[in-house]
Amino acid sequence: MAHLRSRRRHSLLAVPVGLALTASLGFLPGAASAAPQGTPQAKAPVTTGGPLLSYVVNTTADRATVARVGKAVTAAGGSVLTSYERIGVIVAHSSNPGFAAALRAVPGVQSAGATRTAPIVPAATTDIGPPEKVKPPKSSSLSASRSLASGKEPLESLQWDLPAIKADQAAKVNGGSRKVTVGVIDTGVDDTHPDLAPNFSRSQSASCVSGKADTSAGAWRPFDPAKDYHGTHVAGTIAAARNGIGVAGVAPGVKVSAIKVSQPKTSSFYAESVVCAFVFAAEHNIAVTNNSYYVDPWMFNCTTDPDQKAIAESIGRATKYAESKGTVNVASAGNSNFDLAAKEITDASSPNDTKPPVTRKIDPSVCLDVPAQLPGVITVAATGAKSAKSYYSNYGLGQIDVAAPGGDQFQLPELPGKDGRILSTLPGGDYGFLQGTSMAGPHVAGVVALLKSTHPRSTPQEIQWILKAQAHNPGCTAADKACAGTAQVNGFYGYGIVDALAAVQD
Repeated sequence: MAHLRSRRRHSLLAVPVGLALTASLGFLPGAASAAPQGTPQAKAPVTTGGPLLSYVVNTTADRATVARVGKAVTAAGGSVLTSYERIGVIVAHSSNPGFAAALRAVPGVQSAGATRTAPIVPAATTDIGPPEKVKPPKSSSLSASRSLASGKEPLESLQWDLPAIKADQAAKVNGGSRKVTVGVIDTGVDDTHPDLAPNFSRSQSASCVSGKADTSAGAWRPFDPAKDYHGTHVAGTIAAARNGIGVAGVAPGVKVSAIKVSQPKTSSFYAESVVCAFVFAAEHNIAVTNNSYYVDPWMFNCTTDPDQKAIAESIGRATKYAESKGTVNVASAGNSNFDLAAKEITDASSPNDTKPPVTRKIDPSVCLDVPAQLPGVITVAATGAKSAKSYYSNYGLGQIDVAAPGGDQFQLPELPGKDGRILSTLPGGDYGFLQGTSMAGPHVAGVVALLKSTHPRSTPQEIQWILKAQAHNPGCTAADKACAGTAQVNGFYGYGIVDALAAVQD
């Protein structure tokens, strides 16, 4: 299962107004190898006795090599689902147990591995609890007019997270440009939601579930709205319109799109789907991507394992390609309260698509959380209403770039509802409270969208520099024994909590 930063990185709570809450790397290039002349031959016996699995095959990024390796895929008992020549990644299916080993011996192949341990079948994400719904406010032209006149959305009084990063003040200056689109790589988005419909971009939306982009009408919507609410909640935090109906997003003037990558029934996020999503974003003028998940089935992908190495490399190539096209990639850090800078971490949840998972000790220097720890990706930790690190949020000096509200049920705000989680949109016109680094990521994606609106010609790296420079760091307290670093940069907050107002004033 793909973990939405928790597994989706969040947890959800139902409230009487339609709200929900929800609680998952570095690109390690393989050694370049010269491609000898001649037709590659698969050396392993070709059998069909194994389970049908999906594979990523990473090659030299040129048309001739990709074509030649494509033939080797067939010779090894596989079939090519899709090829990304520009980044040298081939997605293939095979029931040959020796398929990956055979491909690794092919000239021009730098790494190859299975993207899952379970057979290809309709495959869920794990959150920190289900959403607590809040019934939608009764809408009318009169109530909408009153809300617009007051400058507040009907449910905005429950959104403590907006003033926490000054997003409410930023909206009065600049809500963002219509030329900026944030792509939500997730479980799909309900684009019919009244708070999302005004800002939804269908032309920049697709389903990448199969590993190949499907842009047919509605392909980007959740398979099961009752269960796959995560992407819709994320989208609302980023860009819910200020239209007098429900809640407000951090960047209510920008566009939002959906790139669905979760498998039906299990909501797993596999590598072939995520690679497809980043390539789609790169080639459809998407300025920012939000990634509130980790790629299944491994919480950490270790370069010492050939399959996991191939997964990390393929997605690393895809994120790097998107960045080269001007896309800023934002990812949630995870909900396990792990110190990502530690010498050793115990992962007891992987692989998560077959049972039972294996408890393993991993070395964070060679085992990375994908895509959060990939080079160039903005890694986000979560904070609560008191601006302290959320109890579940991963952290680590040198691993966290910035922090943002993700919610914390133990940090209660001074609000009528006193709910420490994050209120946003849910499928079917609903709203709900969720908590998790899944909720922190979209706050940063929204601020990045505001920065892209203010600095349209800035590169992804320049946007990161500005984001970090504008952040405000609470600093480590005497009680925070695990918080390493300085008042300016530390393991809990990175460079600090992001600032939406500064993003539109600069």
